[in-house]
Amino acid sequence: MAATLQDRQDIADLMTGWIHRDLGAWDRLRDLFHPDARIAITWFEGPAHEFVDASAKMSASDLRSKHLITAPVVTFSADGTRAVSETNAVIIGENIRIGLGCNCHNRFIDQLERRDGVWRIVDRKSVYDFASFTFPTGIVDIDREVIAAYPREYAALAYLLQESGYAVRRAFPTKGSELEREIKQSALTWLRGA
Repeated sequence: MAATLQDRQDIADLMTGWIHRDLGAWDRLRDLFHPDARIAITWFEGPAHEFVDASAKMSASDLRSKHLITAPVVTFSADGTRAVSETNAVIIGENIRIGLGCNCHNRFIDQLERRDGVWRIVDRKSVYDFASFTFPTGIVDIDREVIAAYPREYAALAYLLQESGYAVRRAFPTKGSELEREIKQSALTWLRGA
């Protein structure tokens, strides 16, 4: 069965549904994912349902965030039951205790499946394009040695997360990196049913 305009709209709604994280609508955020879904972003890797719980906990901390999401570019499987989407996003973060924030431009690479007629995310990964600091209450000291430990494409976000108690434990894909190529190739292989 070929993909329809409704399929594209349903997937776009999943991508913009990320607003539920910013609004603290945890059950609605959970509904974006199939029960066996996984997610890998700077501060969390694991089952999506655990990510939702961790996000709820994070929302009670000094770290605030907002995500600006664009329309996705979607590629469908031949039978129309699977899709891979790539969606631009801007992560805006701020720790109100330390007076430091950041803007980080990233792309979500999602694997999606239609099960029982409903599209949901099966796997979400993020590729980081570039990031910068913001200083909402005036310039604050930043440890340049800590920043240098991260790829510049997400160093500002990683630093803000670390200073907020959320460690970034490994290297993540950046624009044009081998990790990005591997994620995209893996998603396309999955799309073909391999």
